Amino acid sequence: MIHHIDTTTSTNDDARDPQYRHGDIVWAEHQTAGRGQRGHQWISPEGENLTFTMVVEPRFLPVGQQFLLCEAMSAALTDTFASFGIETRIKWTNDIYAGDRKLVGVLIEHNYSGANLSRSLLGIGINVNQTAFDPSLPNPVSMAQLTGRRYDRREVLETFERCMLARYEELEHGDRETLQRIYRERMYALGQMRPFRRPDGTLLHGAIEGVRPSGELILRHDDGSHGEYLFKEIEFVLPHQPGFE
Repeated sequence: MIHHIDTTTSTNDDARDPQYRHGDIVWAEHQTAGRGQRGHQWISPEGENLTFTMVVEPRFLPVGQQFLLCEAMSAALTDTFASFGIETRIKWTNDIYAGDRKLVGVLIEHNYSGANLSRSLLGIGINVNQTAFDPSLPNPVSMAQLTGRRYDRREVLETFERCMLARYEELEHGDRETLQRIYRERMYALGQMRPFRRPDGTLLHGAIEGVRPSGELILRHDDGSHGEYLFKEIEFVLPHQPGFE
């Protein structure tokens, strides 16, 4: 069920309320403290985009395999945009890109029960109808900018809801190889030699070969060696950023 509210700190905060159960979506018009990955703030003008959290309860999923849920969600997002004729890619770990521009940001938060997940909050921000962005943002884009038309936001949200429940069913039924294959096939910059930045600012060059089921990015370095990197151990250098060659 979709719960549409006016204002909140962040939809992930609201979705922690136990009244929301598996499959529920908390959609807010305005967040006063929206959060993204790496501690970034997510800002969206009221009435233009989608900021929401979907609650799932993957009690069957061991903690060491939680990245499979990220893969299911990422596949569902790309399915959603494909249904509107928009081609997208998954920028590891779970941002959604159209070309070199960011269409979706995601923040997933998990709760655990013993060795398994108990409850996960899929916090998602989709740029839908916004056409003017803060120039300090690095590379945003919206569905409206990509296609030249405006969208019914509830229709977009309901499409994602259907796609996500279908991908979640695949995960629950054990069809994990399909999710892993789709995630890899739809990865942003797959196979392209490009720069990446370590936390200390140093650069390395590599080509993405895939991702482990546990979430490590697999890179083939320019000297032919391979490395595996967890989230926060490495980040993309994008075409507009210093160091991109």
